[in-house]
Amino acid sequence: MTDKPEKWLLKLYVAGASPKSITAFQNIKAICEQNVPGQYEIEVIDLVKNPRLAADDQIIALPALVRRLPEPIRKIIGDLSNTERVLVGLNMKRLETT
Repeated sequence: MTDKPEKWLLKLYVAGASPKSITAFQNIKAICEQNVPGQYEIEVIDLVKNPRLAADDQIIALPALVRRLPEPIRKIIGDLSNTERVLVGLNMKRLETT
């Protein structure tokens, strides 16, 4: 039985190309490549260029990651360097099958 893999739609809210923003992007990309390769899309939203977009997902701190799909929506704040916390926060651990 082959289930169609879920598509992960992630939005990463950043403030310009700061070191913390770059680190957050590199961290989430590595986590996705390791856990859901080819099944994810990361949209980077620079709030320096478009501050009004913060209201869409009620962003109050940066960098912030919002998982839009699969539902339910989940949010994580920080540079995403704690892989275990990110995996739990995004509920990505369920890919472990026996």
